[in-house]
Amino acid sequence: MKANDQEVKVYPAYIAGEWRFSESQETIAITSPWKADVIGRVQALTQDEVDQSIAASKAAQRVWADLSLGERGDYLNQWASELEKDKEAIATAVMNEVGKNYNDAEKEVTRTVDLIRYTVQEALHMHGESVRGDGFPGGSKDKLGIIERVPLGVVLAIAPFNYPVNLAASKIAPALMAGNGVIFKPATQGSISGIKMIGALDRTGLPAGLLSLITGRGSVIGDYLTEHPGINMISFTGSTKTGKHLSQKSIMIPLVLELGGKDPAIVCEDADLDLTTQNIVSGAFSYSGQRCTAVKRVLVDDKVADQLVAQLKPAVEALAVGSPVDDSTVVPLIDEKAADFVQGLIDDALAKGATLITGNQRQGNLLAPTLLDNVTEDMDVAWIEPFGPVLPIIRVQTTDAAIAIANKSNFGLQASVFTQDIDKALEIANAVEVGTVQVNGRPERGPDNFPFLGVKSSGMGTQGVHNSILSMSREKLTVMNLR
Repeated sequence: MKANDQEVKVYPAYIAGEWRFSESQETIAITSPWKADVIGRVQALTQDEVDQSIAASKAAQRVWADLSLGERGDYLNQWASELEKDKEAIATAVMNEVGKNYNDAEKEVTRTVDLIRYTVQEALHMHGESVRGDGFPGGSKDKLGIIERVPLGVVLAIAPFNYPVNLAASKIAPALMAGNGVIFKPATQGSISGIKMIGALDRTGLPAGLLSLITGRGSVIGDYLTEHPGINMISFTGSTKTGKHLSQKSIMIPLVLELGGKDPAIVCEDADLDLTTQNIVSGAFSYSGQRCTAVKRVLVDDKVADQLVAQLKPAVEALAVGSPVDDSTVVPLIDEKAADFVQGLIDDALAKGATLITGNQRQGNLLAPTLLDNVTEDMDVAWIEPFGPVLPIIRVQTTDAAIAIANKSNFGLQASVFTQDIDKALEIANAVEVGTVQVNGRPERGPDNFPFLGVKSSGMGTQGVHNSILSMSREKLTVMNLR
């Protein structure tokens, strides 16, 4: 513990509409990945406090669901306005807590404001429908089915560290507009940012108890929270390992999982290499590759591989590396453990014969952007998601070989295809087993009105504003017997 550790701010949890300290009298230290100092402490809540939060949310949800969409939307629009007022303070918190450069952190807050406002409008324009009984052979015209969407109850929203504001709001806003209560569990490294964004929501006068923010030790409240009978739906973004654990623990309730990826960039012989280089470098190394949609391997036609590598090398070496306060692209990874993991993948590849083009320097948890050529299928970095600044180049002889390697992965989030032949692009897009294919562009989430999904170990269910509202509500049928 640092000498000044006792002087850092201790943040309360938001339990049943009140900011308070835990009855456990325990806190969890949050250490900045680039300052290497404790920058705050958050509450280690008890199981009893989880019970209190869920009970309060369940009670408040019934009243909330009776409000009109417009009334719910007024709270959320005010939340967006409060976030906009606090943009600088929240962006600074994101930078300090998860190491994202300030410009990107500020863009995240702005995107979140836009997402919340769009969610309100989307919900306002999602209407029910009616179905005539005689639309089916033998059905009676005297029956009229009225189909509407109703809330599920209490939604557990679990957010990751890398987008602690945007990916939290992408769960909370649709859940609230659908009429649900919310239990929000931020990533521990991301809790301070989450607390600040919920502070903005609290200032809207949101009905007390409807939403609680839960922080705590996984060993105490992790499974207890996800298995709690008061939870009616879980929306989770995080690691595949945790996602699989959740799917085993959560029985008979809806579950949406946004997990890891091993997103390939398939580079064809006729690709525009300037465009390809730009997209691969930004796609692989922004925020040090700590993104599920980062380019995580390049499958390039051997005929253009030398030229592509020659263009990638100076582009990678030109990236700003260092502190997020200096607007660096490559910043320290979230912790030393993450850096050790990435370094292990690099070491394994080099030991098995990969060619180091540039990088492989390290200072603590800051790794230089690393480009590896001649990576083969026996190397771990060809298959394992690094969540760090390392990019393997795998040379292939044919497009079919690239597709085969892409599809061997346990992951299936996104893929990029670089070619100037639209027929070839569509052919590859159809063959690759992923949720989204980007043609002549880097993998990325959004715009937020697009569906976002993964297959295989990359997730389950579909997000994006419209789809998130659907996943957090259900259809209810009322049959009018007219005679």
